[in-house]
Amino acid sequence: MTIHAVITGSQAIAAETLAIDHVSKEFDVAGQRVRALADINLTVAEGEFVSIVGASGCGKSTLLRLILGLDTHYQGEIRVEGRRVECPGLDRSIVFQEHRLLPWLSVEANVAAALRKSPLGASQKRALVAEHLELVGLDQFAKAYPAQLSGGMAQRVAIARALVTRPKFLLLDEPLGALDALTRLRLQDELRRIVRQEGATAILVTHDVDEAVYLGDRVVIMHPHPGRIATILPVKGASHDRSDPSFIRLRDEVLSWLGVPRAGGASVEIREKAAKQTASLN
Repeated sequence: MTIHAVITGSQAIAAETLAIDHVSKEFDVAGQRVRALADINLTVAEGEFVSIVGASGCGKSTLLRLILGLDTHYQGEIRVEGRRVECPGLDRSIVFQEHRLLPWLSVEANVAAALRKSPLGASQKRALVAEHLELVGLDQFAKAYPAQLSGGMAQRVAIARALVTRPKFLLLDEPLGALDALTRLRLQDELRRIVRQEGATAILVTHDVDEAVYLGDRVVIMHPHPGRIATILPVKGASHDRSDPSFIRLRDEVLSWLGVPRAGGASVEIREKAAKQTASLN
């Protein structure tokens, strides 16, 4: 079954800034053809924060690579503001799980590296770097080197580097996955603030269901083998307070779609199998 993301209310079709139409992707692995993605359909509105969750191997990171333009060998079409994605561009930036900072460069030089192909003048580039280091709270560490930073600080530098080009899309591939639990919680708040302040459209890939619900406007749930969209759940109406019953209900619904039983009940996947078995007996 093909599932489409639907934009409703004030988010009219004209506001769509990303369209993924019937995208499938295959790889050659050990001499065998493996289908990584199957008929992915998704639209994302300008300024939206979309979280994507799913088990390892469901194609989440592959999908980000296609949106970024790092891989153009796939079936279907990906369009940004009506134009087909055919290569990487300054309108799309990505933050990986590892910060990938260059150890021989200072913090400010690492951020400035993202502007090397920008037509801006040197003074404009310096101003942008300073602005984005202040945005992530690291303006006092501009002259520091990556080895002198904590993991959370290094990841904030990576976020500043991704945003300094003023991209329309911020792609986030498990950006907080390598951090300790407390740092991760703090950076979730920072990430939410930064994305809202910059006005970027964000797509987050994560294994953390709480994180997906806390940060996202919608949660896209993917199933593996091949990677496909199982459902898309709106966060609208659910509180971003992790202790609020509406947050807990939505989190439990996401877990259920991922095959994790809810308290006091079977998962959606188990219930679907049971329903099919019952139907076959009738």
